[in-house]
Amino acid sequence: MTPTTSEPTGLGPFERVRDLAPRAPFPRLLPVRQHYDVPVEDDVAAATARELEPLRARIRPGMSVAVTAGSRGIHDLARVVRAACDWLRAAGAEPFIVPAMGSHGGATAAGQLAVLASYGVTEETMGVPLRATMDTVVLGRVPDGPEVHLDANAAQADGILLVNRIKPHTDFHGDVESGLAKIAAIGLGKQRGAEGIHIYGSAGLARWVPAVARHILDTGRVLGGLGIVENAHEHTARVAFVEPDGIAGPAETALLREAGRLLGRLPFDEIDVLVVDELGKDKSGSGMDTNVIGRMWIAGVAEPERPRITNITVHAISKASYGNAVGVGLADFVPFRVLEDIDLNALYVNAMTSGIGGVRRAKMPIALPTDRDALAAAILMCGRPDPENVRLVRVHDTLDTVQLLVAESMRGEVEAQSNLEIVGEPVPFAWTSEGALPDWPTMS
Repeated sequence: MTPTTSEPTGLGPFERVRDLAPRAPFPRLLPVRQHYDVPVEDDVAAATARELEPLRARIRPGMSVAVTAGSRGIHDLARVVRAACDWLRAAGAEPFIVPAMGSHGGATAAGQLAVLASYGVTEETMGVPLRATMDTVVLGRVPDGPEVHLDANAAQADGILLVNRIKPHTDFHGDVESGLAKIAAIGLGKQRGAEGIHIYGSAGLARWVPAVARHILDTGRVLGGLGIVENAHEHTARVAFVEPDGIAGPAETALLREAGRLLGRLPFDEIDVLVVDELGKDKSGSGMDTNVIGRMWIAGVAEPERPRITNITVHAISKASYGNAVGVGLADFVPFRVLEDIDLNALYVNAMTSGIGGVRRAKMPIALPTDRDALAAAILMCGRPDPENVRLVRVHDTLDTVQLLVAESMRGEVEAQSNLEIVGEPVPFAWTSEGALPDWPTMS
C-alpha cells in the first residue's frame, strides 16, 4: 500500500509536508507511571485446576472435550489452556484444542493455527491435539435471528469447555459483552457464524450474542466455561469457572462488571493528541480499545463520554496481527510504514465479517512519510491556538495504561492525581535522522 510517485525522492507532492515538522512544537514529555490497586492471581495453573473441580463428577473416562482458544492477546492464555487440558486428562478425558476466533487468521484454518502459535499454543506446548477447521455444523436458527453455527470439530466432541477473557466489548455495551458467550457464539461460529450475527449491526450484538450462545448451550454439550478476568496491568486477576446456566447469564454479567472496574484507562478527560506506538488484534478486537480511547465510530452506537481525544496517531501494527490492521480507521494520522504493513485481505475479511462495525474502522487515516510528519500534522491540526501547550500523551498500546509519557505542560494535572507518579526527568522528542519515533525512555 506504499504511495507511489514519479519524484526521485519518493515523496513528490508530500515534499511540502516537510514544512510542517519544523513548525510543530514537539513537547518535552514526562515519564509517568499510573498506579492501580488491583488483585492478581499468583498461580494461574493452580487456580485453573481448582476452579475446574466442580466438573469432575461429569467427566467420563475417555470422553472427548473440545477446549477453546481465541485470538486475543490474553496474558495467560497458554497457561490456562494448558492447565485445563492437564486437568481434563488427569480426570480421564481426552481433550483437544479448537481455534475459536470467528474470521481471524485470514479466515483459514492454517491462519488460525498460526495465530495460536504466536501465543504459544501449539500441540507441542499443550500436549494435546489442535484441530482447526472453518467448517461448521448448523444447529438451527434463533427465532427472528441468525443461524447458529458450531465449529465442526467441537460439534463432534462429547463436551466443550469454553475459555476466554471477560471484559467490556469494544463495539457495544450490555449485560453480556466480550467473554464466554461471545467465544461460543462468534468464536465457535467461525466466519459464517460471526457474519450471521454481525449482519444485524453492532447494536444487535447485545441481543444476538447471548441468544446464539444459549442455543449452543441448549445442546447440552457445553460443560461450562473458564472466565479470565485481567487487571489494569494486563495480568490475570482471577480465573473463574462458570456453569452452563451462568454463561450469557448473571454469573457472566457479574464477572463483566468486575472486569470493567479493573480495566486500565487514561487518567485525563481531555487530550489534544494521543500517540499510540502500536495497534493490533492482540491488543484489542478493534486494534485499539475503544473504551480506552473514547471512540466507537460505529453508526448508531453512542460515543463514550470520556476521554475526549482530538487526534490520534498510530505508528505500527503488531506482528501478532499478521497485517490485520482493523482499527486503523480509529486513528487520524499514520506514517507510510503502517500502510506498508497492512494485509488488505486480512483487514477486509475481518472488517466485512464485522459488518457495520468494520466500516469506519477499516478506513485509511491521513498518511504522511514519517512518524515525525504524522505527529507534526496531528499537533498543528488539533485546533489549539497555542500548540506549544499541546495536551499530548503517548502510550505503547491501549493495553498498557501504566507507563505513560505526558506533555510537560500537563505537570500540574499529573501532580494533582495521587495515582500518578513522575518517574524521571522530562525527555525531548529525539527523532532519528529518518524521522522515526524515538524509543521509550527507561523508567525507574
